[in-house]
Amino acid sequence: MNPVIDDEGREPAVPAEVRRVVSLVPSLTEAVEATAPGLVVGATDWCTHPAGLAAERVRGTKNPDVEKIVALAPDLVLANQEENRLPDLDALRDAGLPVYVTDIRDVDGGLASLGRMLAACRLAEPDWLREARELWAAIEPASPRRRAVVPIWRKPWMAVGSDTFTGAVLDRLGIGNVLDDSPERYPRFDPATLPEHDLVVLPDEPYLFTADDGPESFDAPSVLVSGRLLTWYGPSLVEAARELPAAFGLAAGR
Repeated sequence: MNPVIDDEGREPAVPAEVRRVVSLVPSLTEAVEATAPGLVVGATDWCTHPAGLAAERVRGTKNPDVEKIVALAPDLVLANQEENRLPDLDALRDAGLPVYVTDIRDVDGGLASLGRMLAACRLAEPDWLREARELWAAIEPASPRRRAVVPIWRKPWMAVGSDTFTGAVLDRLGIGNVLDDSPERYPRFDPATLPEHDLVVLPDEPYLFTADDGPESFDAPSVLVSGRLLTWYGPSLVEAARELPAAFGLAAGR
């Protein structure tokens, strides 16, 4: 059997049969549970999908309970380069647990990474992953391209900046992020001094923007969207491909 190699080039010692998985990333939890219900025995407090997940909770992505994870005796721990901290992952490795790290920065790369991650769990490619790949390949991007700002918080105002999965999702839809050249991934900003833009994308997480809380601060038209469809990867990519084009008034596909 070929060795398992994660997105960081590491070779976790994954057994030939994986029966117990701890996931430290909500998107990965959903991806595994949608493919093999019951395989995830430990998940973060933020792992809200699928509904009714019965896994033990191991705190958050940035402060996992290492001792509890070790006690769960997983065959594999799933993590992400952005979401999880290296000291925590190294502590799990030092305890003898195989840790598989994903690095997901865009749609196509994310779909490929999810396939490798599921294969590391000794799972066959699921229908939802094939469907997501087909749906995203069929999306017609906006023409002409839109220019958007994507706030994620207020008091202080913060927005999506450079090198984010959210920015990559919007780019596939033909919507450019006007703060994509920021040196920060989530910079602070002043609504009065933003670069020229014709769209404001207001997600419902991490800040819950609503029709009465957010749009009034901008001159450009606003669109309220599910934050999960902009930031999660996994089965949510199927929903995102179906719903986001319509939300932005785009063609659904070829």
